[in-house]
Amino acid sequence: MSKVERFEDLYVWQMAHDLSVAVYGLTRNDEFSRDWGLWNQIQRATVSVMSNIAEGFERYSRQEFKQFLSIGRGSCAEVRSQIQLAKSLGYVGESDCLKIYEKCICLSRAIGGLRSSLDRGASE
Repeated sequence: MSKVERFEDLYVWQMAHDLSVAVYGLTRNDEFSRDWGLWNQIQRATVSVMSNIAEGFERYSRQEFKQFLSIGRGSCAEVRSQIQLAKSLGYVGESDCLKIYEKCICLSRAIGGLRSSLDRGASE
């Protein structure tokens, strides 16, 4: 396996980027975009996921990277919570909600897997 030299090469960052693009697409909906509080918060949370992965990768220690991955994973849970609220308020349909929710679940698992591999790598 080749060494990852840029955060953009990380699969978890690519997944987070994809999630952000999908969320931004959904929040363009007129009704959703009128709810400034939820619209702003879900966009900020989804950007936080990819930003924390990037920032952590550029830090100087494995421990800092793991901490930023944890923060990103928390932001991913925030997106899951907010997309369910958006569905309950009628801003997104069931299928769009499920699509974002599943992306979040997969991304959270991938972040957890990367964090675990960092733990294993430290003991090798």
